[in-house]
Amino acid sequence: MRFLRAVWAALALLATIHVAHAGEAATLRIGVLKFGTVNWELDAMQRAGLDKQAGLDLSVVPFAGETASAVALQGGGVDMIVSDWLWVSRQRAEGADYTFVPYSTSVGSLMVPETSAVNTLGDLKGKTIGVAGGPLDKNWLLIQALAKKDFGIDLAAANTIVYGAPPLLTEKAREGELDAVLNFWHYAARLEAQGFRTLISGSDAAMKMGASGPVASIGWVFRDRFAKDHPDVIADFLKADAATKQLLATSDAAWETLKPLMKAKNEKTFEILRERYRDGIPQRSPADEQKDTAKLYTILANIGGAKLVGPAPALVKGTYYDGKANGS
Repeated sequence: MRFLRAVWAALALLATIHVAHAGEAATLRIGVLKFGTVNWELDAMQRAGLDKQAGLDLSVVPFAGETASAVALQGGGVDMIVSDWLWVSRQRAEGADYTFVPYSTSVGSLMVPETSAVNTLGDLKGKTIGVAGGPLDKNWLLIQALAKKDFGIDLAAANTIVYGAPPLLTEKAREGELDAVLNFWHYAARLEAQGFRTLISGSDAAMKMGASGPVASIGWVFRDRFAKDHPDVIADFLKADAATKQLLATSDAAWETLKPLMKAKNEKTFEILRERYRDGIPQRSPADEQKDTAKLYTILANIGGAKLVGPAPALVKGTYYDGKANGS
């Protein structure tokens, strides 16, 4: 009954949508990583019928990696993907018309064993640190900037840094081969369930470096041109997305059907994954987030240079979708 009430509440959010699709639902093709966490939300949306209620027919297209999904968007194989604002801004700086709507503030965290003597970034000097995402990962760059600001330490120079795939680094951390590991949020959550603790998250680092609140690292990405040609499709999808987030934020029962997708080894892991997802539901307006993103972008541009951000030293106008002219 609780689950039904949660679904009804989510459907009520969609009651304001005046679907202009007479007869046939509008198709929206969304490219996702085959085993990515975005699948959880889209599965919940479809199971609850929130996409249909919005007059949409979602086609979820799986890809093996982020590059493949980006190529599909660029080639017209899908209408929408999930990516980050750095990629969107860089593409706009190079003449493309992609734009971004916040999806989740869940970001990577720097994890240490519960019994570790490491309690601050300053304690990491001389340690072995695993980093997922490579040397230009924005969470890693922000954490390095914070360590330099607060402790005068160059983490990359003062430590042994091991870059690698998230599953490999997770296993190395479990086996004690790493003193700390910066991993994507859902891998960090799995480590939390196994006795690790968060030294600092990318979100915490961003706020210590000047952001006024959590900033969505990733978002729904699509072309301005697509939004201009199909404004109702974008508006209706974003309302369905908000309704799905409300459902997942309030209903534990809605998560039960997601267990096979989550691949949690035990109930503790499942519960922590669920709570960390909920922690990442954006609570601020995109306009407020955009102001903080512009601050973080400048910091990252100063650290990572053109290799990271391309030709634009500042966040490019139109990176965040506003539903209007959108910077064009």
